Amino acid sequence: MSKIHPSAIVDATAEIGDGVEIGPYSVVGPDVKIGEGTALLSHVVLEGRTAVGPNCRIYPFASIGHQPQDMKYHGEPSTLTIGANNIFREHVTVNPGTEGGGMVTTIGNNCLFMVGAHVAHDCLVGNHVIMANNATLAGHVVVDDFAIIGGLSAIHQFCRIGRHAMVGGMSGVESDVIPYGSVMGDRARLSGLNIVGLKRRGFSRSDVTALRKAYRLMFAEEGTLAERLNDVHESFSEHEAIMEILDFLRSDSSRAICQPKAEQGA
Repeated sequence: MSKIHPSAIVDATAEIGDGVEIGPYSVVGPDVKIGEGTALLSHVVLEGRTAVGPNCRIYPFASIGHQPQDMKYHGEPSTLTIGANNIFREHVTVNPGTEGGGMVTTIGNNCLFMVGAHVAHDCLVGNHVIMANNATLAGHVVVDDFAIIGGLSAIHQFCRIGRHAMVGGMSGVESDVIPYGSVMGDRARLSGLNIVGLKRRGFSRSDVTALRKAYRLMFAEEGTLAERLNDVHESFSEHEAIMEILDFLRSDSSRAICQPKAEQGA
C-alpha cells in the first residue's frame, strides 16, 4: 500500500507503485509513474510524462518533469525517464526532452543529485553519477557511468563527460571530457587522470600505471593527435580502459576535446 499525506495533490490517473510515500504538500501530475518504494518527502513536484523508478528518494522543493527551459519547446509530448535508487536533494530540477533532442531525458540508477543540481532537456545521465551542490547540465549533455560533477560547475550543451571522469568544483566545461580524466578551471582544462576515483573504484596499480603512460602519449606535443592515438592503440590494444578512451576520442562529437595545458602531465 502507498502512503499519501492528506495535503498532497495526486492526480487520480497517476500510476503509484506499492510502498510509495508522498509527503505533505507534494504534487503529482496525471502522466506521472512512480515505482515501488519511492519516497517524496514533502513539497515535491512531479509533472509531465515522467517515470520514476523504484526506491528513489526525493527531497523537499525538488521539481521533476516540468517543461524544458527551451524557447523551441512547444508542448510536444516528450518524456523524462528515471531509474532506480536515485537520490534528489532539495531544489533539484530535471527537465524532459525536446523534439530537437530525441524527445527524452534519461537518468540511470544509483545517482546522487545534491542540493540545487540541474539536469536540462535531452540529457543522458548514466549510472552511479554524482552531481554536487548547484552543478548544472545544459541541454543534450551526456554523462557516463561513475562520473562526478563538482559543485557550482556548469557543463555546456552537447558536451560529453566520459566514464569515471571528475569535473572539479566551479569549473566551466565547454569541451568533451575523456573517460577517467580530471578537469578544472573557469574554462576547464584537462589536469590529468582521476587517480583518486580510479583507486576508489578498485583499479589496480598496474591499470593506473598503464593509463598514465597512455595519457602522456595521447597528449604529447610530438606528432598529430591521429598519429598519437595510433601509437597508443599499438602499445595498449589489450587494455580495455585505454581502448575506451581511444573510442571516445575517435567518436563523432559537436564539441572539441578538453585538452591539458602544455606543461601539465598526468
